[in-house]
Amino acid sequence: MCPLFTNTLDAYIDAHATPLEPLLQENYEETYASLSAPQMIAGPVLGRLLRLLVAMAAPRLVLEIGTFTGYSALAMAGGLPPEGRIVTCELSPERAAFAQGYFDRSPWGDRIDLRVGPALETVKAIEGPFDFVFIDADKDGYPDYYEAVVPKLSPRGVIAVDNTLHDGEVADPADDRGRAMAAFNAHVQADERTENVLLSVRDGVTVIRLAGGPGQPL
Repeated sequence: MCPLFTNTLDAYIDAHATPLEPLLQENYEETYASLSAPQMIAGPVLGRLLRLLVAMAAPRLVLEIGTFTGYSALAMAGGLPPEGRIVTCELSPERAAFAQGYFDRSPWGDRIDLRVGPALETVKAIEGPFDFVFIDADKDGYPDYYEAVVPKLSPRGVIAVDNTLHDGEVADPADDRGRAMAAFNAHVQADERTENVLLSVRDGVTVIRLAGGPGQPL
């Protein structure tokens, strides 16, 4: 969570996002109870934002890089149009098995294709185009993920990238992860193929689309 937010304001923000389904709350609670690094989960506010973005984009194909315990994939699946599907990539077999258990219990489980292994190999194997991409995996890999998906975006495609504020430290990074995230942000900002905005939602979410001139539709 970015230090701009006090605990009181953070609780207020949580209370003013429409709740997602009980299955996602169960996933959230079990993640914190049984897995290491549970703070990596998207959580209710980001989950609701992802669902809204997916619902507005009405994507046929969603790519997620970084499944973790499946929370964000489930959040996005609830916003899919009838023909939509999600391919989600997870390197850890343990986390993938945890997530698959929730996908199997979900009403959208048949729309979620979980691929275990290096995400770049999965992206290379999918022809695309991607209508929506969510990147939330190893931070050093962000530039490679970005470069792999931009050429496969549909004309109306959108990319959402998590943790782009790195606890508010990207403006003056003091550690390797902060420097990696600042370098990624600079890379995106300098890319003339795309346009972007960095939102101060939780730990920062950058929303990106292919560049278009004035009056171009989203």
